[in-house]
Amino acid sequence: MGNKTNGLLALLGLGAAAYWKYKNSTPEQQQAVKDKVSTAKENLGKLTSDLKAKANDLKSQAQSKVEEVKTQAAES
Repeated sequence: MGNKTNGLLALLGLGAAAYWKYKNSTPEQQQAVKDKVSTAKENLGKLTSDLKAKANDLKSQAQSKVEEVKTQAAES
């Protein structure tokens, strides 16, 4: 339990330090951070879409294979 508490406190401390650094930075630096976050969000969205498409493809392949096996079983 102690490790979880220490980890959460460390994470909270890092968050507070990042917030303080962001608030004390110049507007240009703040905009750069916003741009990086926006780019990361877009990339994550693209990755999620790609993964969903691949999962749907695999699902379709599996369903067609099941139908093929059912057809072969019925013919036997």
